[in-house]
Amino acid sequence: MKTRLRRASLTLVLGATLAACAPPRGPTTITYGLTLSPTGIDPHLNASAELGIPLSSVYDTLVVQDPATGEILPHLAQSWDVSPDGRTYTFHLRDGVTFHDGTTFDAADVVANLEYTVDPDNHSQKAIFMLGPFEHAEAPDPRTVVIHLSEPFPPLLDSLAQVYLGIASPEALQTWGPAEYPFHQVGTGPYRFVEYVPNDHLTLERNPDYAWPPPIAVNRTAAVERIVFRFYVDPATRALALENGEADILGEIPPLDAARLDALPGFTLLPVPIPGQPTQFLFNVERAPTDDPNVRRALIQAVDRRAAVRTVFGEFSPVAEAPLSSNMWAFSDAAPFPAFDVRSAEAALEAAGWSTGDDGVRRKGSEVLSLRIVTPTWGSHPEVAQLLEAAWEAIGAQVEVEVAAGFGLLREARDRGEYHLIGLNFFGTDPDVLRPMFASDRLYNWSNVSDPELDRLLERAATTAVSQDERKRLYAEAALRIRDQSLILPIRDYVNLVVVSDRVDGLHFTYQGWFPLLIDLRPGSGSS
Repeated sequence: MKTRLRRASLTLVLGATLAACAPPRGPTTITYGLTLSPTGIDPHLNASAELGIPLSSVYDTLVVQDPATGEILPHLAQSWDVSPDGRTYTFHLRDGVTFHDGTTFDAADVVANLEYTVDPDNHSQKAIFMLGPFEHAEAPDPRTVVIHLSEPFPPLLDSLAQVYLGIASPEALQTWGPAEYPFHQVGTGPYRFVEYVPNDHLTLERNPDYAWPPPIAVNRTAAVERIVFRFYVDPATRALALENGEADILGEIPPLDAARLDALPGFTLLPVPIPGQPTQFLFNVERAPTDDPNVRRALIQAVDRRAAVRTVFGEFSPVAEAPLSSNMWAFSDAAPFPAFDVRSAEAALEAAGWSTGDDGVRRKGSEVLSLRIVTPTWGSHPEVAQLLEAAWEAIGAQVEVEVAAGFGLLREARDRGEYHLIGLNFFGTDPDVLRPMFASDRLYNWSNVSDPELDRLLERAATTAVSQDERKRLYAEAALRIRDQSLILPIRDYVNLVVVSDRVDGLHFTYQGWFPLLIDLRPGSGSS
């Protein structure tokens, strides 16, 4: 077995450290497979995690995070100060940075980017939430940016390290506008955006003028001339693309294929834990019968989640036991969800008035115990949904599964409201990922929960709590409320199975998990 765990970051980059001293081998092209064909690829406006795989190397951020510890480190901002009340952040920017279009980076560009993100006409899906209580920003001089908040927001530095708040050329944003900018993206990163052909490919080329690498990079400039990203939406095609040399790197490899490829010469498997929320299904608490917490709890008990994880994900993913992944600093193991117990599940349904008829179907009066599951295509959600269907039909429910191909269709299904469970989770390195999904007034509250105490806990943890210990305590309380109300059916901690061929060396990832440091890729032994 050649499997390597991402958290052993020193091991992953040791070879790159040695090779960084050697001259590059010459012009090279690498093909990196993506698993979604996105409906939008401007990270400032769109929410997909996969779009950051290429674009985190097109854009630089004000700060970065240490891949092993999450410590905030300087990048475009060389230093920063936070006011005693936590409402004002002052960033001191580095000099000598230029955009790919030749314009010079300065503080006014940071202000323009923040204003672009929060402009309601641009309909940002994620970045706007990552700015929390953003009030306004100003540039008192070309090297200083001041961000003003209406209240403290401890996750801000974490947010500013993400590609969704990467710095784009304001000139390009203004020239192309939100509709056309995705096809003409301009940043300051080690790779330049060349073209995007929807449903086919996205191409980046090395930025020859790049001279301001982040401290987490091994190389000072990129060694690979061109990276072509191609889309492999069908999981069954991914292993074949690697084996026939069509792709050099691919993630989201099905577990059986991942283990098989790892055993073959010329391939290495990297299981990459992704922080944030686990693979999960949200219960719709407004639609009968899942409006009854007793029914929700019974449905959780009726599922052998451990067996489901083994069946779908093999031995690569831990079973999820909380609303946060176990690799998050705010994870609490004090709130495990109900264990698999079919008899208790059936007894709870009987107590709730759902009795089994001669046909094996449960009814309450004339109402059938009917469940509709809406699942996205990614993350093996459909396979999990099939197991849920079987488990719940075995206790007398009638189950329908709808597969939504793409986030747009998933959102349409949510807007119709005709579901009892829906698959959705957010990735992120700060536990504030919970608030968009479980705060009553938030856009992604697709369980439709309205719990003032849960709102209070999530708000305090993201704003008024300053110390990490206090924030962790509040998130532990929030996790208990989410569990006690059975708002989610947690499945597994998300692990991205990435397979890399020996045509490529130097692959390692940021603290966020999804995003590789493309600057450190180089031709491998199999490329000659």
